[in-house]
Amino acid sequence: MTATATTVRGLLIGGEWRHGEGEPLERFNPARPSESVVRLVAATADDVRAAYDAAAEAAPGWRRTPGPARGEILFRAAALLAARADAVGEELSREEGKTLPEGRGEVLRAVQILRWFAGEASQPVGDVLPSANATTFLWSERVPLGVVTVITPWNFPVAIPVWKLAPALAFGNTVVWKPSELTPLCAIRVAEVLSEAGLPPGVLNVVHGLPAAIGDAVTGDERIRALTFTGSTATGRAIQQAVVGRGVKTQLELGGKNPVIVLDDADLDQAVEQTLRGAMWSTGQKCTATSRALVLPGIRAAFSERLAERAAALRVGDPLAEGTQIGPVVSQPQQQKVLGYLDVAADEGHALLAGGRAAQPAGDGWFVSPTVYGDVDPASRLGQEEVFGPVVGIIPVDSLEEAVTVANGTPYGLSASIFTRDIARAFAFVREVEAGMVHVNSETAGAEPQAPFGGTKSSSSGSREQGKAAVAFFTESKTVYLDMPAGG
Repeated sequence: MTATATTVRGLLIGGEWRHGEGEPLERFNPARPSESVVRLVAATADDVRAAYDAAAEAAPGWRRTPGPARGEILFRAAALLAARADAVGEELSREEGKTLPEGRGEVLRAVQILRWFAGEASQPVGDVLPSANATTFLWSERVPLGVVTVITPWNFPVAIPVWKLAPALAFGNTVVWKPSELTPLCAIRVAEVLSEAGLPPGVLNVVHGLPAAIGDAVTGDERIRALTFTGSTATGRAIQQAVVGRGVKTQLELGGKNPVIVLDDADLDQAVEQTLRGAMWSTGQKCTATSRALVLPGIRAAFSERLAERAAALRVGDPLAEGTQIGPVVSQPQQQKVLGYLDVAADEGHALLAGGRAAQPAGDGWFVSPTVYGDVDPASRLGQEEVFGPVVGIIPVDSLEEAVTVANGTPYGLSASIFTRDIARAFAFVREVEAGMVHVNSETAGAEPQAPFGGTKSSSSGSREQGKAAVAFFTESKTVYLDMPAGG
């Protein structure tokens, strides 16, 4: 793409692609910030109201559309996205900064999610119940909510939108979607396949813009029945406060400070490799990233040395280049945030084992070297706060009991993992750790569409995404008592 991209029609409202009425919004390649990826005109509050008008108008017809017919549209969207996986994956890498294999892998993950929820649209949605009255036929069913607001982040700009949009649509809701302003092109590509697959006009509406410009309009419409958000804890809680007084059903997927516990009997190679993957892949920019390694004495020295060696050897560079393992972080402010935590770690006196600096493998991109710290104090800022970059701290612990206490000793509770050959200690960890998702002998990151996704404490609002849990959020229960008239 040239230095200045063509201005595209980036808003989808009532089935029509259009320009917004706001300010220009341009996204640049985080590996080469002089290269424009996409340019569009952002929405205004009036554009957002038009999107809600369209969603409200389309809601009755989409609600009446049979579930299998809705599923067929999602199946077609999955096929379209699968056919474009290479192209969309490359655009994702250029816009967000993931390596090319990660970008394509994320697109294929979105395809998998679309297919799974396409099938869910034909699954049972209620129960026949026994009644105390012999002449009563009693049942309950799940019915659509109506207009749903979807707000998505930049770090998984294809997969996370799809895992919200697919169930919302499969279960009969219409949607107003506000993607991250850092990844508008990925959002356009997702909306294109859904639109081309046959969604009726107004069922899916997309508005782009800065939160300061359209945030109040996105969350303030009186027709919103539910809102699902993934992003920072502070932003999520502010959104929740903005809508809770109106009784809007809210789903928040927020931050994490995810631990791995490495016991003395762990497979060293497995523990190192899985911790490295969890901490460094996607440049550490994921809520489920491994940020703390709680390691027992018998394996600590070998684990620390091996992890530092592997991190230092990772190839940082242009995400489109063959062999690159770590791309840039998403933006200059994000780079400055991560580098700020490296300054904090230096001030706190943690032992730097690898990295600890900005990286400039090519051009003027926003790179951070993969970083490992040893002897981290669990009460320090590095031990408590979410960095959201390629940084992991090794925390010394002397027992499984101490490790679980330290693992639970942050405000977060999203994901946690343990490495051990001892099944009894693995089950003890599963029982005691405060996390919504628990792994044994695998990294803290990763999710499958059929399994509930979400955390505890400050990592979540208590709701769950994905799997059978999705129907609980995107529908409500209706109970029906049917009695025939006498003599009928």
